[in-house]
Amino acid sequence: MIIVQLLNLCKFNVETFFYIIFKLFPEAEDTIVMSVADEIFDKNINDILNSGFTTENEKVRPHWEDGTPAYTYKAFGVVNRYDLSKEFPMLTQRYINFKGAVDELLWIWQKKSNNVRDLGTHIWDAWADENGTIGKAYGYQLGVKHKYKEGMMDQVDRVIYDLKNNPFSRRIMTNIYVHQDLYEMRLYPCAYSMTFNVTQEKGEERLTLNAILNQRSQDVLTANNWNVAQYAVLVHMLAQVCDMNVGELVHVIADAHIYDRNVELVKELIERPVYDAPKFWLNPDVKDFYEFTKDDVKLIDYKCGEQITIPVAV
Repeated sequence: MIIVQLLNLCKFNVETFFYIIFKLFPEAEDTIVMSVADEIFDKNINDILNSGFTTENEKVRPHWEDGTPAYTYKAFGVVNRYDLSKEFPMLTQRYINFKGAVDELLWIWQKKSNNVRDLGTHIWDAWADENGTIGKAYGYQLGVKHKYKEGMMDQVDRVIYDLKNNPFSRRIMTNIYVHQDLYEMRLYPCAYSMTFNVTQEKGEERLTLNAILNQRSQDVLTANNWNVAQYAVLVHMLAQVCDMNVGELVHVIADAHIYDRNVELVKELIERPVYDAPKFWLNPDVKDFYEFTKDDVKLIDYKCGEQITIPVAV
């Protein structure tokens, strides 16, 4: 918590802050227990609570189970950077269902499904219809085939094709916020676009895969690290099947918010101790993106705080 307060005072981002500390005090690198994901999360929470922006008494869509409008405290234009080559961005102040996050990622990007019956968790049940579908949302959009000069491909296959054949293209991206289909979506996509960009370090033969995750809206307490972890996994998977190193994941959130009934919960959470980030393992034998399963991904030495029950507005 002291580190977060210093970050707020100095206006540094997390990586710059620790770079300065370790340059001034080299011995600190072996003594400071840290997870970049925790430090970024805690700073985001403080920025939101101190922003002065709230939707209280405004017209809002989400409601609590009792019918009360779910208001938020919010911050605009939050940008977080995670260097995946140095650390896997996993929150340690509370337990995150990592396997569940990976399962949802594969449900969207690999199965390209819009039916919650294909999903191992129940996180989408509240938005599904009687047939289990969420309409033309998320995985459905990634599975739609489009005509290119190279032939018919969906968005995921196009990304993989370009990373392998045109890695320095500036057009490698996905977009699932399709306006013509919004009326048939049970929930508009929150994380709606991934842009991939390839670089090459001096003296390094292999290319480096970087990505930007664009999100129009995020319930930071509930979903921030869930989304960051799963899209970090995606970058690792695509890098491996395209024979690249992993680089940065940049997360851009237009409306980062905390719901009114969760404020005290999140204040308690950011006071918790922070542990070292876990090590990330991806099955090196998998070379085809469509062959990955959630069992091909593991966190090693994942130490974290207790799980918390979070009320979710719908």
